[in-house]
Amino acid sequence: MSEQTNTAENKAPPASEHLIWVDMEMSGLNPETEKILEIAIIVTDAHLNTIATAPVWVVHQDDTVLDAMDAWNKGTHGRSGLIDKVKASTLDEATVEAECIAFLKKHIKAGIAPMCGNTIGQDRRFMAKYMPKLEAYFHYRSIDVSTLKELCKRWHPELVKGFTKNQAHTALADIEESIEELKYYREKFIVPLPQ
Repeated sequence: MSEQTNTAENKAPPASEHLIWVDMEMSGLNPETEKILEIAIIVTDAHLNTIATAPVWVVHQDDTVLDAMDAWNKGTHGRSGLIDKVKASTLDEATVEAECIAFLKKHIKAGIAPMCGNTIGQDRRFMAKYMPKLEAYFHYRSIDVSTLKELCKRWHPELVKGFTKNQAHTALADIEESIEELKYYREKFIVPLPQ
């Protein structure tokens, strides 16, 4: 899969304001015992316009990792075809980490952009364990769309039903939905200051 790049005709925000969107599919929730299966990255500008979409990387894992997955993960990753892709992949974590960093270097310097996504702290925990150089490439801050979702549930529950996810549980589809979800909250929940 090749990298896709969009160019904006209007004046784009500086690259220092770019956002790096990440999603991983893992074999479970515990980074001490589970592994990364898939990672996708999208770079957007500050206005959530896509700058570049990375290839989706699938990390090879041994059958022992896949066999140890719980029923939810086996079912979800089996239906999406990810288990077969993991078995067929020849990429290890170090290779994927290096390729992710090479992709990011084309778009933004290290230490500038926050890691963005849904429940992104979970992805960051796995990244810190298995891809620490990649984790270090991000700013220490994060933009977690699930924070807005949780606040919206409590403060404006009527808005929560306005955005429905497809629940594909593939890394790229999940990132695309996270970006769309943040656009929804920006329009419906985050009220702009009067001009």
